[in-house]
Amino acid sequence: MKEERSTDLTPGSRGNPLWTRDFTIITLGSVVSMLGNSMSGFAMSLMVLDISQSTLLYAIYIIMFTAPSLIMPMFAGALLDRFSRKKTIYMLDFITAGIYAAFALLLSRGWFSFPLFAVGCFVIGSIESIYFVAYESLYPLTITEGNYQKAYSIASVLETLTAVMVPVATFLYKRIGLAPLVGINAACFFIAACLETRIGVKEEYIDRQKEQADENVKGFRRMTADVKEGLRYLLTEKGLLAVALYFTVSSFTGGASSVITLPYFKAAFPNGEYRYMLVWGMAIVGRMIGGSIHYRTKIPEKRRYAVALTVYIVISVLEGVYLFLPLALMMVCTFLNGFGGVTSYTIRISATQSYVPDEKKGRFNGAFNMLNTVGVLAGEFLAGALTVVMPERWVLFTFMMICAVSAVIFIGGNAKHVAAIYNRQV
Repeated sequence: MKEERSTDLTPGSRGNPLWTRDFTIITLGSVVSMLGNSMSGFAMSLMVLDISQSTLLYAIYIIMFTAPSLIMPMFAGALLDRFSRKKTIYMLDFITAGIYAAFALLLSRGWFSFPLFAVGCFVIGSIESIYFVAYESLYPLTITEGNYQKAYSIASVLETLTAVMVPVATFLYKRIGLAPLVGINAACFFIAACLETRIGVKEEYIDRQKEQADENVKGFRRMTADVKEGLRYLLTEKGLLAVALYFTVSSFTGGASSVITLPYFKAAFPNGEYRYMLVWGMAIVGRMIGGSIHYRTKIPEKRRYAVALTVYIVISVLEGVYLFLPLALMMVCTFLNGFGGVTSYTIRISATQSYVPDEKKGRFNGAFNMLNTVGVLAGEFLAGALTVVMPERWVLFTFMMICAVSAVIFIGGNAKHVAAIYNRQV
């Protein structure tokens, strides 16, 4: 059962504002770290390709960064339901700042070792997978009652802004090289960590977990017991399970899209990468406009489920057919895809994060993120294999129709349970 928070204040009123001290700090910290990380992360990818001239080494770099996300979130979630998420995020940001500062120093002296770089990426990937669960589980604790939709509309816009840093990273990488960009990223993480130490939210879930804990079960047995309990919670909550299963399929098809889209544009059109940027730039515009609308206007509670289900189906169909269309209609489809995507994100995450009890958020987010990662990797692998025997457009179409059908099966087929989560005041 969802933990209730007592309040009789009107959402958005002067007595119940969204922009509290803690929410402002965590938002500013995430802005600083996200922008720096997206800029240096893309530049690091370019450097690996430039130095190695090897698709295999580039793939190893991606795998080393992504692999920790397959298992780390589940165990991290169990631990983070018993320990301070606030301390975890600022300590991890301080550590990440130190790692990037060391990278910057080595690169500035012209020293590069791919094996050491790959190990460093594995460490950073591990830290990021833990951090993401901690951040997702702490963020809702800084949101005042009734302001979840507004808060997550802001989060979605901020995530969209990271895409803007890709061309900036490309320009700066060509002008000043990687070392200064990595140094900037180290400074960004250090600033974010300093801000996050000032978060004052009370983490009452820790005391509740201590009260419920079996004193005879400790250490690794305690962690594995927590992981199993988290899985049981997800399996017994039919609405949350339906949402998790649908988004696993959605991540599966998203992985396919990431593998297919850019290569298709490069092969199908002269200077196709510019057409790709133009088309998917409209998705960024759609997300930013959608996020600003959701910040100002709340979706009526009784319609949130219906809106979400409609969006899930429509954006799958749009992404399935847009590669068959002329440029102007491609741009319309991706704009609508971006607008629908931010609507989907805002409804889903505001509903689930306000529904899951504070002492179970870590385990839920860990399981959810792990399932998403498995979906992405499986989609990337299968789509890449299918492009050998099928045209890219038809591979993407097939995947997206699977996503649309899964929305009907998981979300539509569990309407009673999912609507109970989505159609609530958030």
